[in-house]
Amino acid sequence: MHTKRKLIIAIDGYASSGKSTLAKDLADALGYLFIDTGAMYRGVAYFASSHGLVSNNAINEQGLIDQLDQINLSFGVPDSRNNRPLLLNGMDINEAIRSSEISSIVSLVAVIPAVRTKLVDLQRIMGQDGGIVMDGRDIGTVVFPNADLKFFVNAALAVRAERRHKDMLKTSPEISLESVQENLASRDQIDTTRATSPLKPAADAIAFDTGVLTRSAQLEKAINHVNEVLAQ
Repeated sequence: MHTKRKLIIAIDGYASSGKSTLAKDLADALGYLFIDTGAMYRGVAYFASSHGLVSNNAINEQGLIDQLDQINLSFGVPDSRNNRPLLLNGMDINEAIRSSEISSIVSLVAVIPAVRTKLVDLQRIMGQDGGIVMDGRDIGTVVFPNADLKFFVNAALAVRAERRHKDMLKTSPEISLESVQENLASRDQIDTTRATSPLKPAADAIAFDTGVLTRSAQLEKAINHVNEVLAQ
């Protein structure tokens, strides 16, 4: 699908709700750029972990803030499946940021206002020309409150935990479903109650329950909404 008008499409939602899958599928269908902002926060968490700024599951916030100017995040060249690796100072960290260790601290990093300010500024630059599908926690409420189209994605905690567990077994075969569900519940609590840019649906966001919609049905629903906007 091609059009002269390039939309900004914001997709927000809970951890492991399937928002990145929907965002990537939609970007592929439209020929748009997919930007995974969650990966960017994981990139900062990876930097903190690899620079001795994490101890006992706690972040040395001031230490991280002092080194923020040393963090350069970008997305690399797409592979054959149109996946773009996250680069930290030019190094591909796409696999490293999916570990259970990074999953356990990413929400702690994401609550730091200085981190959010840095990444929101970068995200706005990435998407300013349109033709993007950006997913995260605050895209429709903070990063692009005037986005052409906003979706809010969710699924039951048990459904999300099962998905996340299956994915994490590839890199952490010892991890239990119970621990994954506990981590997601903790992340939900942090994400929805943080003082800066809490996770919540934008007033004009369209709800998607990925626990009841198949992947193809989600994409079809999203494309229908895109066509409605383009027809206006």
